[in-house]
Amino acid sequence: MRYELFISLRYLKAKRKQVFISLITILSMAGVGLGVMALIVVLSVMSGFVDDLQKKILGTNAHLVVLQHGESMRDYGEVMKRVQSLQGVVATTPFIFSQAMLTSDANVHGIVLRGIDPESAGKVTNIESSLKSGTMESLKKDGVSSGQPGIFIGKELARTLGVRMDETVVIVSPVGALSPLGAVSPMKKFQVAGIFDTGMYEYDTSLAYISLKSAQKFLGMEDAVSGVEVKVKDIYGVEKVGETIRRALGYPFWTKDWKQMNRSLFAALKLERVVMFIILVLIVLVAAFGIVSSLIMVVMEKNKDIAILKSMGATARSIMRIFVLEGLIIGIVGTFVGLVGGYFICLLLAKYQFISLPSDIYYISRLPVKMNGIDFFLVALAAMGISFLATLYPSWQASKLDPAEALRYE
Repeated sequence: MRYELFISLRYLKAKRKQVFISLITILSMAGVGLGVMALIVVLSVMSGFVDDLQKKILGTNAHLVVLQHGESMRDYGEVMKRVQSLQGVVATTPFIFSQAMLTSDANVHGIVLRGIDPESAGKVTNIESSLKSGTMESLKKDGVSSGQPGIFIGKELARTLGVRMDETVVIVSPVGALSPLGAVSPMKKFQVAGIFDTGMYEYDTSLAYISLKSAQKFLGMEDAVSGVEVKVKDIYGVEKVGETIRRALGYPFWTKDWKQMNRSLFAALKLERVVMFIILVLIVLVAAFGIVSSLIMVVMEKNKDIAILKSMGATARSIMRIFVLEGLIIGIVGTFVGLVGGYFICLLLAKYQFISLPSDIYYISRLPVKMNGIDFFLVALAAMGISFLATLYPSWQASKLDPAEALRYE
């Protein structure tokens, strides 16, 4: 062991008359530890939130959609074959997208109406896995038990309308049809054939599914669709697949991927994560002032020791190294304690989920956690870097001490 490290470790052990200095050292370690722990927990929760939100969005929506400029897509079968043959594409399905009103005996609510192909929709999205009641088979038939076509609605929408399985609702289209009495909004009765729970309050309150054939009949689209949904192998390489599809199909076809459709949401979450990292690093910075004060007091207490070491031949660099090592030991111990504490808190949050959230505000009902190794590394690096910077001034002051002045009156 180098003598600088040996002396540093000795200085960390307080004598009976130096209890106050030892207390400041312990508080400095605790401050660094709490700052690191807060950083780990917050970054893990925010990573979990983004990951959970992304899974729920991609579970309900396709990775990419193919649309046609200016009009509905009629030759969608051919488009699906050409897209399916491209590299990186897993599955395709046609869809119809429209806005409508859904009414029941108890209430009225605006909805996003989606017509889906029951045969292929499950290969692109996770609609079937989110169903709490009913099956996809009920949409494959033109009518269910009552002879009316089936409709899937969200859990929260069913609660708002006051309806349950097998009850009747009415869809009112905002696009009016001309009649002798003027424009009349088309209306059609549907039977609730399924209730789904995506875990996203926004989807569960405003989304409804009907079969593609029912949507075409109701909206008067004949054999046309709004577009084609696509599932890709690599969700993070979806831009390249979109570019390949656009080149293969040419004009008037265009694509829109999940990143473009949710750009503002994920950009806001990324910015919030960066801001939280900066704010919480300031906590570690405040704790670093404890290291500074602790080292300054040690230097003042050890004036005679420093003078004797210099008289015995210790260089200014060696004296500086002693106090740098002492401060780094405080920072490293505090960082380690904070990492371990943060890890166990994250484990408890993930396992027991004892913090609940209002889902209509935060999209989710429980606090999700996702621990990333890179977050742990960056937090540890930042904490130890700040601890090192905090040692420089007290160490430099110690290295400048004149042994003759320190020992003059001894």
